[in-house]
This record gives sequence, C-alpha cells and structure tokens, in this order.
Amino acid sequence: MHQDDDHFDHDIAANEAHQRSAARGIFARLRNNFLAGMVVIAPVGLTVWLIWTVTGWIDGVVLPIVPDRFQPEQYIGIDIRGLGVIFFLLFTLIVGWIAKGMVGRSFIGWGERVVDRMPVIRSVYNGLKQIAETVFHQTETSFDKACLVEYPRKGIWAVAFISTRARGEINRRIPRDDQMMAVFLPTTPNPTSGFLLFVPKADVIELDMSVEDAAKLVISAGLVAPDEKVVPAPGALQEAARLKADRKKSA
Repeated sequence: MHQDDDHFDHDIAANEAHQRSAARGIFARLRNNFLAGMVVIAPVGLTVWLIWTVTGWIDGVVLPIVPDRFQPEQYIGIDIRGLGVIFFLLFTLIVGWIAKGMVGRSFIGWGERVVDRMPVIRSVYNGLKQIAETVFHQTETSFDKACLVEYPRKGIWAVAFISTRARGEINRRIPRDDQMMAVFLPTTPNPTSGFLLFVPKADVIELDMSVEDAAKLVISAGLVAPDEKVVPAPGALQEAARLKADRKKSA
C-alpha cells in the first residue's frame, strides 16, 4: 500500500514538473517572439515618428509665413501634413537659383559686408556658413575610410574615421616628422558628436570595412559587427591560378 502511494506521489510530482517545464517553454517562446517583433517594429516606428515629428515642426514654422491664398487648406478644408516641407523646398530652390545669378551674388556680398560690421552676429553667421558649406557643398564622401586608433591610452583601441591629412599650421607645428592624419573619433550611441584627433599616420590602422559598417558598429555599441571579408593571400591566389592552368592543360 505504501509503495502504491509512493508511486502515486511520484507521478504527481513528475506531472507537475512537466507542466512547469511546458509553461517555461511557452513563456520562452512568447518572449522570443516579442523580442523578434520589437526588432522589426522599433526601427520602423521610430523612423515614422521622427519623420512625422520633423514634418510637423517644419509645417509649424513655414505655414504661418505663407499667405492664406496659397494654402490648399483654405479651399479643401483639410490640413495636409507636409505642405510646409514642399513650400520650404520650393523656396530653397528659388533662393539657390537667384544666388547663382549676378544680382543674387551682389546682394549676398552686400549682406555679408553688413554682417561683418556686427561683432556678435558676424561670429555666429560665419560659423554657421562654414558648417553649411562643409556639409552641403561636398561632392565626395565625408570620410575616406574607417580606422583604429589607440585612445584614450596605449593598448585601448577605438573606431574612428579618417577625415583628411593634416595641413598647414597644424601639420607644421606638431613636433613629429611623420605625416599627421586628421581623424574623427565618434561617441556611442550618438556618432554625430565626438573628438577631432591628429594622429601620426604610422599609428592609424585602416580597416577594410566600409564607413557605413563602422558607423553601425559604433551606434550599436559593438553589437552589430560587419561580416569579415576574407581576402586570400597573394600566394594563395598564385597557387589557385597555377592549379587552374594545370587543369586547362590536362583537359
């Protein structure tokens, strides 16, 4: 009788353990499905939210300036989101077209001469103008390559972007015979902020990964690493060519 009771208790315990294991398995699958869904939804949702927010902000700034007779809302009675962005683009195109002409260049030159006489406004305007010219007038990639530099001390490496070779007074004043490189060291997870470093060319390790892949690596704090492209050694390439030639001869 006692043996039957022991077997019965054992079966109950095994059944309860099986139920707990099944519940944990279901919970784990639900958690994994939820995380997989967040990976898909979060980037899309944040992108849509950012575009929607920026569009609304531009509309709020531009539309009050536009005369009522040019706003479709007065005729159709519907607030069209993004209309301010369209007006802004059209206005920018017109200003650019005028600025390229002789009259536009003369007017801009006169305005800059007036601004140069204002101490505080002059500094703000010239700084913003230099930033705008650097960002919008570049015809090639902002950064040449991704690289590794030792920062903030020897033995610790950080991902950076090669901007250009150091020129002028910077390169002349640094007491080193080697060519200096200007590199931008971004911060994580916001790569738009960082540090400008002047590093000897010999201390810069260029990477094979693209600038875009390096930016993803920085933004994700190392979680999204690009696949390494295996490049065969020169000896391996020569051996493969020799084997291919031998096969052709034997055929």
